[in-house]
Amino acid sequence: MADRTFTILENDWITLADGTKLAARIFMPDGAEADPVPAILEFLPYRKRDGTAVRDEATYPSFARAGYAGVRVDIRGSGESEGVIDGEYTPRELSDAVEVIDWITRQPWSSGAVGMMGISWGGFNSLQVAALKPKGLKAVISIASSVDRYNDDIHYKNGCHLYANLSWAATMLAYQSRSPDPALVGERWREMWLERLREEPFFLTEWLSHQRRDDTWKQGSIGEDFAGYTVPTLVIAGWADGYRNTPFKLIEGVAGPAKALVGPWVHKYPHFAWPRPRADFIGEAVAWWDHWLKDTPNGVDDWPQMRAYILDGPRPAALRQDDPGRWVGIPAWQEPATEVFRLNADGMLSAAPASAATGTASVSSPEDLGTTSGEWFTLKSDAEMAGDQRLDDARSLTFETPPLEEVAEWLGMPRLTLRLSSDKPLANLVARLVDVHPDGTATRIGYGVLNLAHRGGHAVPKPLPVGEPVDIAMTLDACGYRLQPGHRLRLALSTAYWPTILPQPETPTLAIELASLALAMPRLDHAEEISVREPSDPDPLPKYPMRQPAETRRTVERDLTLGVTRYRIHEDTGTAIHPDNGLAARQLRQETWTIAPDDPLSMTGETFWVTENSREGWSVRTESRCRLSCTAEDFRIFAEVVAFEGEGEMEIERKTWEEVIPRDFM
Repeated sequence: MADRTFTILENDWITLADGTKLAARIFMPDGAEADPVPAILEFLPYRKRDGTAVRDEATYPSFARAGYAGVRVDIRGSGESEGVIDGEYTPRELSDAVEVIDWITRQPWSSGAVGMMGISWGGFNSLQVAALKPKGLKAVISIASSVDRYNDDIHYKNGCHLYANLSWAATMLAYQSRSPDPALVGERWREMWLERLREEPFFLTEWLSHQRRDDTWKQGSIGEDFAGYTVPTLVIAGWADGYRNTPFKLIEGVAGPAKALVGPWVHKYPHFAWPRPRADFIGEAVAWWDHWLKDTPNGVDDWPQMRAYILDGPRPAALRQDDPGRWVGIPAWQEPATEVFRLNADGMLSAAPASAATGTASVSSPEDLGTTSGEWFTLKSDAEMAGDQRLDDARSLTFETPPLEEVAEWLGMPRLTLRLSSDKPLANLVARLVDVHPDGTATRIGYGVLNLAHRGGHAVPKPLPVGEPVDIAMTLDACGYRLQPGHRLRLALSTAYWPTILPQPETPTLAIELASLALAMPRLDHAEEISVREPSDPDPLPKYPMRQPAETRRTVERDLTLGVTRYRIHEDTGTAIHPDNGLAARQLRQETWTIAPDDPLSMTGETFWVTENSREGWSVRTESRCRLSCTAEDFRIFAEVVAFEGEGEMEIERKTWEEVIPRDFM
């Protein structure tokens, strides 16, 4: 069938039962009312008009040409949609999505079949909406998402407090403070904007009020009821991203048809992600939609359940453009057999130690250990990715194998068990797996973190019994890696990983019983080498005119006079102008994390955001500031957003938040 022509409907209104109007941008195949088509829904707070326009225009035209209506909807209180956002993946958000799906199925151009997709927020709510089983939703593609909101998102990880909790709350405060476009909503734009500014929440106050895995996090976590999840799902992730566990958890757990694809990528769609090789996401998606939305027998059922790119010794670099490796396919995924490494009498890791280690080894890390960790979730393959680990390894307790004599390949989630005692009732434990190249270069393979008060579960934490040994079991994040002969596997243990996780109130010292340590690596068995087609267009993103260029910097400053370390982030998107609608947009992010290596209570995180939108005769700007600090008993939050209008930048609204939230075993 020849490609269909299509029309872009820049703004269509979807009226919900409560009267709220949501704004949709629709990529509509021509002639759909005479020849109805399935629809692909993406439901996001990130603004179709400017925020996701570039990637939408690199994706939805291909869907429309293949005979699908692409329906890109701004959630309540975002972009041009009315109302105010009430949180992240809330029941109201999911209910709104169900109403949107119902609206789609009732349109004269709709065949009644809907697919839902997205990356990150849209990947999350695709799974969450599918779990509600709305009539008409036939299949899902979920990228960089989670089935466990407590352990695999930007808030907490195995009871550890992620710095991304503040970072993302600041991002959403800035994002949601932006005005709708008067060109689409008319004179009511200012009224809508003021409503948002006055009513939008600061998400961190809620997130930090729930430091345990309680009902707040269970809501929207489909892993709570895998048996009830039956919608066919293609789940995609990247090794360079924080959301790498979901493909494994989902295909092991759900009852319905599920396939997984894991590449080397950062937090981006696979047809324009870094590092390469990329994947033909458009071809993959159209095949998936054809099978489940058009009942086309095209062999999708025969895809391996797990397809993964096995990294082959990539080296840290200022910009990682191409990662070496190979694609493998596993027809039916099951939890892999493991290769267990223990410590021999010489303190070396070995899969077959001739004699066991004895005694203990202590670890008490400086609080600024971790500056080579990169971002928790990465948008670029530069300094956002983990760097050479030698700096952090030198300050950790490390064990390693001799140079390997044979290739070792792993795919899955490693597990570490050990026995330890602590001199403090609260402590974090961090375990990193490192590929030590023959020249000493150290590439991070993967890592895991655990708040030791959560050693028995995340719902009811318990302090450590000071000075008494306890058994610890922790699961590290998934990895897919090939270790070549001559390379060594290193295990690095620490009590800090800053700024990725925030410190406990006191710096602990942990005594590890060496004979107890066991590292179980998931073996890559029963896999065949496969090919994954790359996109025909290696650069599909449209290029917008730039009024000023983008700029990005990441720096670490160790102030030897004051005895503090500062981790600074500077991201400026530059000012891009949409060539069709003339809307100019810019976002500036500045973030600084500060800590004294010997004082965990010195930790602070500060963010500053600027958002700007304009076109001839109209301009708006918001500035937002957020700060997180702590005492031994509390976390202290401050946030402020200020809005300006016009060339003279008249202040029109200001709102602040100040909260003191007790620490809860972290």
